[in-house]
Amino acid sequence: MRKSMDRTGRGAVCALAALALSAALTSASAAPPAGETSRIPFAERFHATGHGGFARAARSLVTCRPAERTGRPSCAAARRSGRDAGPRTAYLDVDDDPRTVGSSRAALRMPAGSRVRYARLYWGGDLPLDGRRTAHGEREMLLAGPRDRYREVRADGPIGRRTTARTDAYQASADVTALVRRSGAGTYTVAQPRRARERARAGAWGGWALIVAYENPREPLRRLALWDGFEALGGHRRALAVEMAGLRIPAHARGRAGIVAYHGAPGDGGKISARAGRTTPVALRDSTEPGNAATHSARQNFGRKAPGAPVYRAPAGFDSGLFDLTPALRSGGDRLVFRFTTRKAGYLLGAFFVQADLRR
Repeated sequence: MRKSMDRTGRGAVCALAALALSAALTSASAAPPAGETSRIPFAERFHATGHGGFARAARSLVTCRPAERTGRPSCAAARRSGRDAGPRTAYLDVDDDPRTVGSSRAALRMPAGSRVRYARLYWGGDLPLDGRRTAHGEREMLLAGPRDRYREVRADGPIGRRTTARTDAYQASADVTALVRRSGAGTYTVAQPRRARERARAGAWGGWALIVAYENPREPLRRLALWDGFEALGGHRRALAVEMAGLRIPAHARGRAGIVAYHGAPGDGGKISARAGRTTPVALRDSTEPGNAATHSARQNFGRKAPGAPVYRAPAGFDSGLFDLTPALRSGGDRLVFRFTTRKAGYLLGAFFVQADLRR
């Protein structure tokens, strides 16, 4: 289990992971290279108890190419139907910098007077399946804060990678607390560095999410927890459960949850439910959208449209959904159990975070 980055003496969260696996992985994958693994069990990355909350910025790195006269469905049509957009995608490029392959921006919003406690950058995508993988291409990214230049970010742990006949998917992440603490709220740019003699083409999907835990004396007293891993749902494996213990959440508390996921398709049947204590599980709903999809796009930021977010009506690939946890906390309790399920194509789950008020 990963070590917590911020323990407090005021009833901090005691982590317990209980992964309920419905079946073994059904990937036709080969053994990943050294430093990569096809599965990373979910474990706690950070937790704290205090006045504050979570903020996040998230954005796709891939977009649709202009329409081509190939006789095939367009990229947008493929995304709407849940099919792989494949070679009809291209990297976004907001920086016009020849040193980068692709880049995108998103705004990180925090209440005035906030101080960053912990920040982590997650990035992932679908590598081209032509065997031309860039050297350390998935292990390194560039991150620029507001009014700052690019800083190189390197993954500080194993990379999750799952290769099938159709995809070569991965996720990496790194602690970027010092950079975000220095830069504060504002627009962040993430880019993929260009390597010498590199002729990189975009995969079918890819994106990034910056998850930030902050403290602010004007915010409610809350439990904050960030968990991550790399788990595939789909095929014969239809469910994943993660249990968090020692929360001591009061009845009728308010809460929110967010996820980072990949390779989800519209209508894939993905659902998320949660229960506190021994109550009946409650299906979580997107903070602003109807329904209970486990993989929405990075369109929303706790009830507001995220600046610079994807504009696809039914996006596929990279997702950073936000959900209202309040209905699941109506009876309170010491344990909180999340259950992720799928019925069809499935998706890759990379991270999720929770904030729950300790006072009504």
